[in-house]
Amino acid sequence: MPGVTTQQFLEIDQIKEGIVILRDKSLRAILIVSSMNFALKSDDEQTAIIYQFQNFLNSLDFSCQVLVQSRRLNITSYLDRLKELEQKQANELLKVQTKSYREFIESMIKKGTIMTKNFFVVIPFHPPLKIRQAKKKVKKKELTETEFQAQKFQLWQRVEFVAMGLKRCGLQAVPLMTNELIELFWTWHHPKEAEFGYYPEIPPELIR
Repeated sequence: MPGVTTQQFLEIDQIKEGIVILRDKSLRAILIVSSMNFALKSDDEQTAIIYQFQNFLNSLDFSCQVLVQSRRLNITSYLDRLKELEQKQANELLKVQTKSYREFIESMIKKGTIMTKNFFVVIPFHPPLKIRQAKKKVKKKELTETEFQAQKFQLWQRVEFVAMGLKRCGLQAVPLMTNELIELFWTWHHPKEAEFGYYPEIPPELIR
């Protein structure tokens, strides 16, 4: 279809001040969350974590979405260093062992077994029903700055509440800012380029 761009199929209208504004004018904030090795915790620690997480979920009066991003880990530079080390080895046995190790790592990458995972929590905020109904009557009605700031304030209260709840569970949660959100959505739609460390330059006018 001539003249059709990918953006036309996305629900995102714009990203502003660390907030994702969707086409229906609802807002989203995204937090990146740390991980923990739950299996290494003692039974008492595991029970306490589960109890705290249960309390956190029960305390929510709004919906959240948990996302896990899995990507192949790009260790090209590490393999290059191994190859350089292999060529410089004076000891023939060490040279053979280095080569064997490098080839083992390369075979694991080809199988896709070396992965990196990132964890996110998406927090929504929908305008009050009366405002949504009023905007439906006016086609493509944009958010005013006053409306945006008021709704952003309420969304940010939710963000702080979620971050505090996760902290009680032993997890750190940090909201993504505008340039980080742009990079995140770009990597989701361009996984191959992101795997090799390529990121497009973000125009200054998009970072607000």
